[in-house]
Amino acid sequence: MSKFIRKKIAFILTGVLLAIVLISCQTVPVAESQSPQATPIVITFPPVASPDGELSASPAQLPALPYDYAALGKAIDAETMKLHHDGHHASYVNNLNDALKEEPELQKSSVEALLRDLNKVPENIRTKVRNNAGGHLNHTIFWQIMSPDGGGEPTDEIAAEINQTFGSFDQFKEQFNAAGGDRFGSGWVWLVRNPAGELQIITTANQDNPVMDGAYPIMGNDVWEHAYYLRYRNRRGEYLTNWWNVVNWPEINKRSLASLQSGR
Repeated sequence: MSKFIRKKIAFILTGVLLAIVLISCQTVPVAESQSPQATPIVITFPPVASPDGELSASPAQLPALPYDYAALGKAIDAETMKLHHDGHHASYVNNLNDALKEEPELQKSSVEALLRDLNKVPENIRTKVRNNAGGHLNHTIFWQIMSPDGGGEPTDEIAAEINQTFGSFDQFKEQFNAAGGDRFGSGWVWLVRNPAGELQIITTANQDNPVMDGAYPIMGNDVWEHAYYLRYRNRRGEYLTNWWNVVNWPEINKRSLASLQSGR
């Protein structure tokens, strides 16, 4: 090997060694996956079925009506109430229990918790749980926010917040009824406290509940045909108007105050 070639090889090797030294002295960034895990944000959610507690799924049980079937006659006839509670609501409860019969761990959850995290429910029963847990929760709320002594205008804190948010109670009713009338097919119209802490009117399809989107349902009206068809036929607007005669404002105010407990 010539002297020139040996010098050239030595020069190349020296360069390689120098590069290795320089690289080893550099600070290597820590990969994102190596950084400490951030503390998860915990969202506290007050009971939804009533301010006093959540609904058990072990097993789900049909709550008794807090009044007679005919007690809400200013808006809803006795036959509809009996069919609605003893038929439809009871079916949601029975179907939910049937869906969870092979899921002892899920039975330990509240109905609200199931709806807030449906991804934890096995896919083969997820739709059944969604529909029937939602129907059970929606109707449990519904019976409480109506009263034979209901109607009139809201009072206390909820009255002030409705006026501040919607301009007046009349404007609120108009917007609420319009949303309920425009809900295509079956569903519900709600007054909720949204994740930003504000009052908002929304609608949900079928038996979906606002907790599924992180909102707290303060009051809601059922606009499925079974809620009004025996008396009103296809006149949903008339049902929506008459429904205000049985609205239980003290209970709704209680729910509104409970909704303010949501936080991070």
